[in-house]
Amino acid sequence: MNEHVLVVGTGRNHPSLLRGIRPGVCTTTICQVEYVRNVREPAGHLRIIAVRGDADDQEWIAMAKAVHAIHPFTRIATFGERDQHRYAAIGEALGLKALSPATMTVIHDKEAMRARLRESGVDSAAYARVTELDELHAFVRNHGLPCVVKPVQSTGSAGVTKVTEESQLATAFERAGGSYMGLVNTGVLVEEFHEGPQFSVEAFSDEGDHQVVGITRKYSDPVSLVELGHVSPAPLPTGEQAEIHAYVGQLLDALGVRSGPTHTEVVLTSKGPRVIETHVRAGGDEIPALTLDATGVDIAECMVRHTIGEKVLPDIRATLSEPRPARASAIWFAAVDAPGELEEITGVQEARALPGVTEVSVSADPGDTVSTLTSSDSRVAQVRAVAETAEEAVRAARAAVDVLGVRLRVRPLAGDVV
Repeated sequence: MNEHVLVVGTGRNHPSLLRGIRPGVCTTTICQVEYVRNVREPAGHLRIIAVRGDADDQEWIAMAKAVHAIHPFTRIATFGERDQHRYAAIGEALGLKALSPATMTVIHDKEAMRARLRESGVDSAAYARVTELDELHAFVRNHGLPCVVKPVQSTGSAGVTKVTEESQLATAFERAGGSYMGLVNTGVLVEEFHEGPQFSVEAFSDEGDHQVVGITRKYSDPVSLVELGHVSPAPLPTGEQAEIHAYVGQLLDALGVRSGPTHTEVVLTSKGPRVIETHVRAGGDEIPALTLDATGVDIAECMVRHTIGEKVLPDIRATLSEPRPARASAIWFAAVDAPGELEEITGVQEARALPGVTEVSVSADPGDTVSTLTSSDSRVAQVRAVAETAEEAVRAARAAVDVLGVRLRVRPLAGDVV
């Protein structure tokens, strides 16, 4: 059967994977005008539909319907976080199988997610949406410190602050109320802070049947909470793994997530797992690559096969049950200690030559303005490494990052003598 897949968003390299999965699969993409330049292999698509980012859902639906009338879509897909609500609205309007608008709302609106989880009894963490600084102070009086202040909708840890002293509240409130990732001041949420190690859980679902693919240990900056590194598989006892598996399944059920990939961030507290947030997409920060190294499951391949209607859970479970040699895969990021203009990153070849290192990549170019660690975009380089244990893999990746040198041109402060 020929398949015509509408990809909402640029899709990165997934549309080309879709077209190569089997003969007869073709794609059309619909994305925001400003991101058309990010569409990879544009000539591979039958069409590229560009719509203003501030257009309402009805305009997006109308554009999709116009193409649907000429060349009907058989499937709809999205592979990133941006415009997932458009994907849900178009899918519903065209009668294509997709996650519902209601599910997308509860996933993207962190206040709505907290409310749903509390109603369902899955997670009773204290939280509040605050519109004034006085309300933030009132939350702290009632629930204490530390707390986390974040935008109601955002990604990449942008605008997130762990607050340990009341004197930090004003700055945290202002930061969370800024504009990030194309979202303009979506509101400010404050949550109780959960103490414990943090983990990312990659899962795949089909008709409400959830399978955890891998658990990744994550290491975050203690103030901004931006990720510094990850390692998969997480070094966890079997009992704690099972506890996380069960918790994530309950969480996905409560949020109405029935199919596709998910990336859920949890803290393993003394009272059990507690959610930070969840996403209906694969993880970022190369976590799917770490998971592939550690488990043999290719999440990207599973996503495109799932998109065209194939059942992937049997193959995932078969792969996870196969005996494999001990292997852990880690990633670590480099950031700068002061803002400035990047002149050069040195030591790349030396880092690549270190034992266990599989990749060293630089994400900032000479002349770029770089900042201290305020979001995932602040990081300037990354290293991946493999080893027999998680501890060894992390050690190898961090050692390679330490070899890198960053030279900046820093602007003098007012009054400094130059």
